Amino acid sequence: MGMRKKKRDSGPMPAASAGLLRFFEEETEGIKVRPELLVAMAVALIVVSVIASAFF
Repeated sequence: MGMRKKKRDSGPMPAASAGLLRFFEEETEGIKVRPELLVAMAVALIVVSVIASAFF
């Protein structure tokens, strides 16, 4: 009831000071593919390869 969240007075996280967050903020050019689609395509390729090796 009377509990409040304590605000932390902290500096930047270690990842921010290491430049890791800045890396993910940068936009790169090229083909953009959703990770789900990429995994589905990889699984489909594996299935096709197994079926092809079974019949040929």
